[in-house]
Amino acid sequence: MTGDTPMFSNNKNDNDEEFMFQDEVEETSSQSSSDVWHILIVDDEPQVHQVTEMVLKNFEFNNKSLKFYNAYSAAEAKELLAEREYALALVDVVMETEHAGLELAKYIRNEIFNHTTRVVLRTGQPGQAPEETVIRELDINDYKDKTELTVTKLKTLFYSTLRSYRDIKTIDQHRKGLEKVIKASNEIMEFSHLEEFASAMLMQVTNILGLDENALYLNTLSAFAASHRQETYQVLAATGEQFEGISQEYQHIPDEIMSLFEEALNQKASLHKGNDFVGYFATRSGSENLLYVSNIAQMSELDHNLLEIFSNSVAIAYENLLLRDEIEDTQRELVYLLGEAVEKRSKETGGHVKRVAKISQILASKAGMDATYAELIKHAAPLHDVGKIAIPDAILNKPDKHTPEEWQVMQTHAQVGYEILSQSDKRILQLGATIAQQHHEKWDGTGYPGGLAAEEIDIAGRIVALADVFDALGSKRCYKEAWPLEKIVALIKDESGRQFDPKLVNLLLENLDEIAALRESYPDED
Repeated sequence: MTGDTPMFSNNKNDNDEEFMFQDEVEETSSQSSSDVWHILIVDDEPQVHQVTEMVLKNFEFNNKSLKFYNAYSAAEAKELLAEREYALALVDVVMETEHAGLELAKYIRNEIFNHTTRVVLRTGQPGQAPEETVIRELDINDYKDKTELTVTKLKTLFYSTLRSYRDIKTIDQHRKGLEKVIKASNEIMEFSHLEEFASAMLMQVTNILGLDENALYLNTLSAFAASHRQETYQVLAATGEQFEGISQEYQHIPDEIMSLFEEALNQKASLHKGNDFVGYFATRSGSENLLYVSNIAQMSELDHNLLEIFSNSVAIAYENLLLRDEIEDTQRELVYLLGEAVEKRSKETGGHVKRVAKISQILASKAGMDATYAELIKHAAPLHDVGKIAIPDAILNKPDKHTPEEWQVMQTHAQVGYEILSQSDKRILQLGATIAQQHHEKWDGTGYPGGLAAEEIDIAGRIVALADVFDALGSKRCYKEAWPLEKIVALIKDESGRQFDPKLVNLLLENLDEIAALRESYPDED
């Protein structure tokens, strides 16, 4: 059979060559390699299947051979189409009906919405040629009369259709990959803490690469610091058995990984060696970041590019998160310093503002608030008495009982604190303003400055009110000695439903050991 000789006749009963290729066809069909192009042949003539497979027995494209699947009717083809995706479907137009092949093409495109498989129509009856609109609308790759289909033309057809299928799949993979990168980037942006951010980043890397959890390792170092301390790395997160138990203080990175890190840093580029990948990405501020991924048998160029894109997005997000954390850390530190400054001006011992902050966080958490809000209350609580900066020393530090006039001045500190802090639009200071104003309100409505009652008082104000009194009673003041725990508990119980929210009192008593232990963790300073 030469390249110019037609492979098929017009006679559907012409099976003279049917059995001469039988052994070769069976050999081809028994291929077990997964690295193949899946080809669907749909034709009611067995000879067409056999000759097609025989001619293309040794055909390869992009180092992949062909694997054939045979359907002898449109109904059989639908069953095979439900099992997998095919690179190419060779479909006879006339089978059980005159338009069975066309109906199958419509089924592929319009019912199972397969727009990837390349479809080629073949017929031994030229008069049954489909209209141009059908070929266009159903994305038919080619229409061939079997009498004109020579060996050369058949191979040419396979090269062109497989190339088209490959390009479609590549574009689709890039699209899906970029969608994964965008989704992964968005998801890690939701985390507000570095530890959560790093862990989420590792998880999203596995999603992008389509991997199970491999050993993943992320390190960040300053380029300047690295120049002086080559083996100093900040470990943000680790996952996988290889790095089980590694902490952020871990400094002894395995030699083989350290070698890859140093090579990436020297080249200022990512590396892919064997089953290991080291991603290198730098930020505008000059920080250099390394991402190590192990146990990757093969990583495609697409995977590599996607990881590079994602890593650069992560580097920028991480740098912004560090900057935000630095600002918030500074803000929190200033809050504590301001709270302690007010406390020292009152000639009170240190540690009170820290304990009130921690007690408030515990009560908020036990009351069912999410971790973010409980953390916010902790950072805002030290500002509860900031208004005392406006109280004269003679009144603020008076060891004796205040006169009615002095007590009236003393009460103004709640409103003064609110007016100072409410001028800021920062979350901590805004909540601090509410706490400063309301932490002397009482559950029964007899407090000041607004005479608010029950749930009219913001939950943060109710929490800090209880935390402040509980801790202050246990601390020495200029006007009293520290109370023993038993006496404090008795007063708190007695004021439940009057001064304090009863539910919060119950939570405090249920967690009394944890709360009382804070005095040892944050002791007063003489």
